[in-house]
Amino acid sequence: MVNWRISRMAGVVRNGGVIAYPTEAVWGLGCDPWDEEAVYRLLAIKERSPSKGVILVADSIHQFDFLLDDLPSAWISKLSSTWPGPNTWLVPHQNRLPEWITGQHDTVALRVSDHPLIKDLCLLTGPIVSTSANRSGRPPARSRLRIEQYFRGQLDGVLDGRLGGRKTPSVIRDLRTDAVHRL
Repeated sequence: MVNWRISRMAGVVRNGGVIAYPTEAVWGLGCDPWDEEAVYRLLAIKERSPSKGVILVADSIHQFDFLLDDLPSAWISKLSSTWPGPNTWLVPHQNRLPEWITGQHDTVALRVSDHPLIKDLCLLTGPIVSTSANRSGRPPARSRLRIEQYFRGQLDGVLDGRLGGRKTPSVIRDLRTDAVHRL
């Protein structure tokens, strides 16, 4: 049963809002990836260049079926064996996503979370944008207090909860080459 706080934040996301929420290691900022205005607003709040693209997070691999259904089975097996969990994969988007999600890349960063709040939120919203809660060049927020210090008055909601206990954000790897882009 999804609690009222998660239902409320899902409504904020569906209505074009930008929210903060705990992830496995740091606080994240999120919004509806299909809402161009919301994504650009999130990027402006972070002072992040749109050319970099954003990560999408989901509650299950099936929320990404529209991107994965015709990829090689070996790639799907690789994703399935590491999800849910702290693994972000750069997956060819095959021009199925807008540039406000992919930036200047021919891949999109995807993760299936094992954090219970993110899973419940994405169950109600579908995949959401997941980017660290910080301004470019600053350390990611690890507390609700830091969220308030960084973004006072700029967010439409905060999903209170605990971080998942990891010390570092997810590993980012290229699905095609296995090259590591972030440890």
